[in-house]
Amino acid sequence: MVLKPVVLGLAVILAVVAGWTDWRSRRIPNWLTVSGLLVGIAANVVAGGWGGLKTSLLGAGLGLLVLLPFVFIRSLGAGDWKLAGALGAFVGPGALVDVLMGSVFVAGIMALGLVIYKRRVKETLRNIGRLLASMFTFHMPDAEVSLDNPRSLKIPYGVALAVATLLYGVWNWKMGGAR
Repeated sequence: MVLKPVVLGLAVILAVVAGWTDWRSRRIPNWLTVSGLLVGIAANVVAGGWGGLKTSLLGAGLGLLVLLPFVFIRSLGAGDWKLAGALGAFVGPGALVDVLMGSVFVAGIMALGLVIYKRRVKETLRNIGRLLASMFTFHMPDAEVSLDNPRSLKIPYGVALAVATLLYGVWNWKMGGAR
């Protein structure tokens, strides 16, 4: 199924509103993510019938499944996780992979800038090692590398998702269509 420009436009609007909200309050509210999920499903059903429903549900499921481990180890907030599911409901699994890869790149740039600005490069490298070790050993990471630690540096991942979705939308508009 080809992603309709109107559906992609709605995804961009959702992402930008969520990114702005995350930037301002460090929260993405449930009313935004849940309604985004429902509108994404409805928009794809209108645009593509049963095929649109399938694409929408697969996209939402992929977004929720891929980011769930990061929520479990407390390195990603639940609002960001639900936003990825809602965006997946709009764009489907193929485009969502592109958006998620782009968001990881954007988040990495944001994090690198913050780490350098705060002069915490050594501490950050040590914490990355701890996080990776926890993922591979299936143990919870130490409390100091959790979102619960008030001293930990945090970036608003919803902003990274918004930037990546916006760039994906602009790219597809310029190229004349989405997949």
